Amino acid sequence: MDYTITIDKFEGPLDLLLHLIKQSDIEIEEIEVSQIAEQYLEYIKKQEEMNLDISSEYLNMAAELIEMKSSHLLPRKKNEITDDFEEDPKERLIRRLQEYQQYKEIVSSFRKLEETRNLVYTKEPSNLSHYKTEDTSLSPDITLDKLLNAFQELLKRKELEKPLHTTVTKKEYSVAKRSYEIKEILKNKKRVSFAELFQEWSRDYVVVTFLSILDLAKKQALMIEQSHNFDHIILSVKENSYES
Repeated sequence: MDYTITIDKFEGPLDLLLHLIKQSDIEIEEIEVSQIAEQYLEYIKKQEEMNLDISSEYLNMAAELIEMKSSHLLPRKKNEITDDFEEDPKERLIRRLQEYQQYKEIVSSFRKLEETRNLVYTKEPSNLSHYKTEDTSLSPDITLDKLLNAFQELLKRKELEKPLHTTVTKKEYSVAKRSYEIKEILKNKKRVSFAELFQEWSRDYVVVTFLSILDLAKKQALMIEQSHNFDHIILSVKENSYES
């Protein structure tokens, strides 16, 4: 049998024995002491011929195997007293090999778990408050639904107040321009009711005004609040919003 693997590839003599048993394609329980001892000693001899240092644990196992092989080959004397409680050396070796094999399987499972865990990266908790972006400047009592309800009530009221005959003139509005106008109104008055900002009554003007209010609230340029349910919704200047 040709051995090309050096002894430092194994974790100990039991690891080497398991390797030899696997090469022989037999189960641990089926090992023949004389055969496995010959293979083991041959392997050790090859290592010595390669001028490799062999640790004492490998040599101790070699001595054990030689002793077991000798006791199996030598006939027992008829008058030799045997101790029924003494464990057979072969059975002891088989048990050690089985235990070591279980140990290797467990270690292999732990290594796979370790490899899986190494794919997970964690970090210590950190303060992310400076990354926080506030949604709007709505007070806790004001929700977007309330603002929409106020807008709908305003539409109903204005529809009833609309004169029977009107002359429609075309005028273009933009959110940017209307936002600037609202900011100027708040600069002067500081606080205005939601309805006060709808000074004209055309679809484009009303829609752009409402969108401008939402955009300014999102940009933290104004405060929207309501003291009590069903009170007027008030828009006010937010401190340091219009410094320029």
